[in-house]
Amino acid sequence: MNLKEKISIDVFDGKRFQIRLVEPTDYKKAIVTHYLHNMDNGVSKHYKEDALKLIKQLVTYKQEEEEFLIVEEDALQQLLFEVENVPFPTPKKYTFKFIDLFAGIGGFRLAMQNLGGKCIFTSEWDKEAQKTYRANFGEVPFGDITKEETKRFIPDNFDVLCAGFPCQAFSIAGRRGGFEDTRGTLFFDVAEIIKRKQPKAIFLENVKGLRNHNGGRTLETILNVLRNDLEYYVPEPQIINAKEFGVPQNRERIYIVGFRKDLGVTEFEYPKPTCEKVTFADVKEESIVPTKYYLSTQYVKTLINHKARHEGKGNGFGYEIISDNGIANAIVVGGMGRERNLVLDNRITDFTPTTHIKGVVNKDGIRKMTPREWARLQGFPDDYIIPVSDSSAYKQFGNSVAVPAIQATANNILNLILNN
Repeated sequence: MNLKEKISIDVFDGKRFQIRLVEPTDYKKAIVTHYLHNMDNGVSKHYKEDALKLIKQLVTYKQEEEEFLIVEEDALQQLLFEVENVPFPTPKKYTFKFIDLFAGIGGFRLAMQNLGGKCIFTSEWDKEAQKTYRANFGEVPFGDITKEETKRFIPDNFDVLCAGFPCQAFSIAGRRGGFEDTRGTLFFDVAEIIKRKQPKAIFLENVKGLRNHNGGRTLETILNVLRNDLEYYVPEPQIINAKEFGVPQNRERIYIVGFRKDLGVTEFEYPKPTCEKVTFADVKEESIVPTKYYLSTQYVKTLINHKARHEGKGNGFGYEIISDNGIANAIVVGGMGRERNLVLDNRITDFTPTTHIKGVVNKDGIRKMTPREWARLQGFPDDYIIPVSDSSAYKQFGNSVAVPAIQATANNILNLILNN
């Protein structure tokens, strides 16, 4: 149920009425949903003043029968139902609090909630990702984290800062190794929030290439900021592969964790692989896949020719077909992410094209993976809602973190800070 939709309640104390909600701007939706998610704890006071003003603006009343006074509390309860009636509601009983920066579609949040955490602030600027996040968590993320208007809504006293921050080029990385080197980059905003809020622990994720970016100077600069400017204990970052944590995807990402020095943490052990054997067959669609996912003969021919050209030059570029007993290549944004993860599926019975294609549907069973299969490759459960188009879904899951690997690492972090 969206805020812009009319909400009708048939009977209330023997009366019939309707609540209409006027669609607010994005940051207003974020304020209201964050307030409602935190009504039962002390964090709500951080959002309360702004949220109550907005709720009065958002809610209008229409009497359908005799005069009946609808108090603000009733409207509030209806809105509360709206944010809680989702697949992954905020936990009622939680053992720690965290914030979710560059949240995407909530991979970090799923992992942390599974471990008993409560998210008290979320930011994600992409509008389509916000739709997916809201559909699953009942909360609208705040937008641009570089703006002070957004940062002012971050509450105090949370335990873990989570951020899958983008890796922008650090044009002067390594000259001074401090805050000045990171100004103009999104990492600077993460560092600034850490400095202001002093969480017990930080958990950052990025692409494997960060380790060697700019000859290693970019990572060196990041570590200098965390260790020296912010005075956190930061063990050596580690490359974690999702395939070692129960999902059939060869996805390597660098994890950076840190602990506030007053906690006395001086050692950290990254999680050991689970050794669970999984293959694409474990995430493959159970039913016959719609025809639209099958490649046209012309498309297949183009891929074959493209691969042949590069093989002639000694390059390894080109499409790849993943067998049922194999594991997927890393799913990434863009066509190559899908072309290097084609599969064979001969269950198709209707070869009539359902989209505009060149040629006809191939008879060899070659198809793209579906968005649901990509979701499973990242460890998202099947009750996770995909409310956006296929193109947006591929982008969102390609940009996401692998939930099981995040959860295993976060568990080790929590064992230290909660016991402390």
